[in-house]
Amino acid sequence: MSNDLVGVWEVALSDGVHRIEFEHGTTTGKRVICIDGKEILRRDWMFKLVGKETFYVGNSDTKATINIDAVSGFAYEYTLEINGKSLKKYMENRSKVTSTWLLNLDGSDCRIVLEKDTMDIWCNGQKMETAGEFVEDGTETHFLLGDHDCCIKAVSSGKRRDGIIHTLLVDGNEVGECTE
Repeated sequence: MSNDLVGVWEVALSDGVHRIEFEHGTTTGKRVICIDGKEILRRDWMFKLVGKETFYVGNSDTKATINIDAVSGFAYEYTLEINGKSLKKYMENRSKVTSTWLLNLDGSDCRIVLEKDTMDIWCNGQKMETAGEFVEDGTETHFLLGDHDCCIKAVSSGKRRDGIIHTLLVDGNEVGECTE
């Protein structure tokens, strides 16, 4: 990265947390976007210094757009949108539609994400094979992590406002949810 680096964002998706870096050379018209250290877009000699750059992030090809706006004189503002929402709004909404757990299994860090709308489960960027079943008080979704039996239980909170509570069990032990 050069000294034209003007924006860095961390975006938590189901397949992991991605680092997006944006370079904007206001004298050369250069635009460079890197995701997780890999250059994915380069434009040189752009005469229009404001505008948008749209690209895709992660295994699920989530749409991202960097907006370049002039603020005053030669000052610029850079904002990132994910799926058409500001990063802040996207992350607020994401916390409602996903649950995330961070844990260490057999010396390896694991990031497990449940997508509540599809019941897809991801671990460290890989979509897991799962088996779901209805039980007396809700549902259980089973999957394996190495030699460990994992289960996400979904039970009603009994309160309409709180909705369904999702709990991760690894080898029968509850793991606390984290906020991203």
